[in-house]
Amino acid sequence: MIFGLFGKRANRRSPVDTLFARVAETSRLPALYIEGGIPDSFEGRFESLTLHVFLVLRRLRELPPPAADLAQDFVDACFAYLELGFRNGGISDIAVPKKMKKIGQMFYGRVQAYEAAFADSGPGALIEALGRNACAPEAAPGLAAYVRAAQERLATVDLDGIMNRDDLFPAFSIPEVAHDA
Repeated sequence: MIFGLFGKRANRRSPVDTLFARVAETSRLPALYIEGGIPDSFEGRFESLTLHVFLVLRRLRELPPPAADLAQDFVDACFAYLELGFRNGGISDIAVPKKMKKIGQMFYGRVQAYEAAFADSGPGALIEALGRNACAPEAAPGLAAYVRAAQERLATVDLDGIMNRDDLFPAFSIPEVAHDA
């Protein structure tokens, strides 16, 4: 009887958890690593997740209530996911808070860097921020194009769309560069 209760609780997901799961899944798409230059490592996956979470949070901040409350729940779901990853990875209970503090600092540092890059009207600031944090500098222009396309797509989505659409983000593609013949 007791085990049945735990099983039922584990199967329930809030709408915010479902949104986070979709965003996390998108952040792990192979094209981001193969063509986007994000390293396929723990750090690279963290960078990709942070970038996608940032884009959704940015859109949620632009929407009317209750989007702000959902944004906080979304961040909470992200950090619960990261903490669970540490625990499942064998990090001791004593070390988890230290790791989470470091991850929190890194996350909010990236959010500030990307927010500043979006405030800059030219593409250079975003390319620089991505090259410094998320990918190899030579891959940053392609990743920046994807991020801008994702931002444009998210700008067209209301709160219901954010919570329910499966295709929040565009497919990753590197724009073709015209060559003079």
